[in-house]
Amino acid sequence: MDVTTWYLEQTSPGDVRPGRPLPTPAEVVRAERPSPEFSRFLYTAVGGDWQWTMRLPWTWRQWMDWLSRPGVETWVAWSRGTPAGYVELVAQEEGVVEIASFGLLPYAIGQGLGGHLLATGAARAWDLADRWPGRDETRRVWVHTCSLDGPAALANYQARGFRIYDTRLNVPGDEDEGVTPGPWPASGPRD
Repeated sequence: MDVTTWYLEQTSPGDVRPGRPLPTPAEVVRAERPSPEFSRFLYTAVGGDWQWTMRLPWTWRQWMDWLSRPGVETWVAWSRGTPAGYVELVAQEEGVVEIASFGLLPYAIGQGLGGHLLATGAARAWDLADRWPGRDETRRVWVHTCSLDGPAALANYQARGFRIYDTRLNVPGDEDEGVTPGPWPASGPRD
């Protein structure tokens, strides 16, 4: 199956546009302590229905090494005491910040929380250097999404002020064959 991948960017903090008002209060909080267990939970719970498989084979040490790098941040949306989604930011060279992961747990989809979480994550990408002494001030925030992601993903990025700067069509290889997506073995997309 062909997959289209869109690469989007913001080039100014003024590009960030807020999401719609939330019907249910939610709080977005930074997970300040690296936790491979929690991050793997978020990755599988959010990405299980969208074929996120790249990090599934990672060991605990690989997760810890990834999360412990200066400029890597996980911001979690909490709704009524329950994780609802997350944004993972990764500082790169020369003031570039990537939104490496973003998404909602299935129960939270369609409630307007995605716009709020993404706008908060983008704003935190723009002020990331304030929390990491020695990092360059953010000059650009970028993200990619593809046609395998949630149907509202691309529109949400664009509504939050991200602009497409590249589009690619590719055919995925067999590198993920044998890796089961989802929060636990043998789970797949839920109906």
